[in-house]
Amino acid sequence: MLADLKTLYNYRELLGMWVFREIRVRYKQSFLGAAWAILQPLVLMLMFTIVFSIMARFPTDGIPYPIFSYTALLPWTLFATSISFGVNSLINNMSLVTKTYFPREVLPMGVIGAALFDYTIASSIFVVMLIYYKVPLTWHFLWIPVLLVIQIFLMLGIILLGSALTVFYRDVRFVVPLGVQLWLYATPIIYPVSLVPEKFRTLYMLNPMAGIVESYRQVILRGQPPVTKDIALAAAVSIILFLISYRVFKRLEVVFNDII
Repeated sequence: MLADLKTLYNYRELLGMWVFREIRVRYKQSFLGAAWAILQPLVLMLMFTIVFSIMARFPTDGIPYPIFSYTALLPWTLFATSISFGVNSLINNMSLVTKTYFPREVLPMGVIGAALFDYTIASSIFVVMLIYYKVPLTWHFLWIPVLLVIQIFLMLGIILLGSALTVFYRDVRFVVPLGVQLWLYATPIIYPVSLVPEKFRTLYMLNPMAGIVESYRQVILRGQPPVTKDIALAAAVSIILFLISYRVFKRLEVVFNDII
C-alpha cells in the first residue's frame, strides 16, 4: 500500500487537473453554475423545515430547525454527491482506463475533490446562518477539519470499493441511489440522535455518518467536543473501510482493462 500511495503522490498534478476537469464539466453549459452547490442543500433545508418543524414538529433539542438541519445537510450533501458520482467514475471514463496508464484511483478521488469545491461554496450560506442565529464561535470549531478528514476516509472507502465492483457488476450503479436514500433516513439529518431509543444507540452508531453528523452539531451548535465513543467508532469504521477498499481496488485494477 505504501508503494501505491507513493505512486499516487507522483501523480498528484494529474489528480489536481482531474479535480479541475470534474468541476468544469459539472457546470459546463449550466445557467446557474456553481450556485447549484448552494441551492441543493438550501432547498432541502427549506423543505425539511416546513415538513418536520411546522407539520410534523420533530424535536431539535432547542435548536432552530433551519440551522439544525443545514448543519447536517452540508456534510450529507458532500457525502451523497461524492458517492453518486464516484461509483460511476471508472465506467464513465472507459476510454482513459483502457488507453492510458495512471493510478485508476485518481478518477474517484477527483470526484471527491470536485464535491469538496461544492461543499466550500455551500458553506458560505452556512456562515450567514451562523451569524443570523447568533451561534457563538468556540474553540471546538477546530474539530471541523478533523471531522472532514474522517468523512473523506469514509467516502474514499465506499467509492473505491463501489467503483471497482461497478466494473464487474453494472447493477451496482442502480443500487447506489437507493442505498444513499435509505442511508439518509438512517442518519440524524432530519431528527436528533436523542430520538433513537437508548437500547439501539450503539447499533445505530455503527453507521459512521451518524457519528460524524452528530459531531458536527456538537462542535458547531452546542459548543461542545464530539462524544468520544461516537467519533472514535466513526473514525475506526471509516479508516478500516478505506484500508480494505484500497487494497481490493488495487488488486482488481490489473483486470479493469480486460473487463471494461
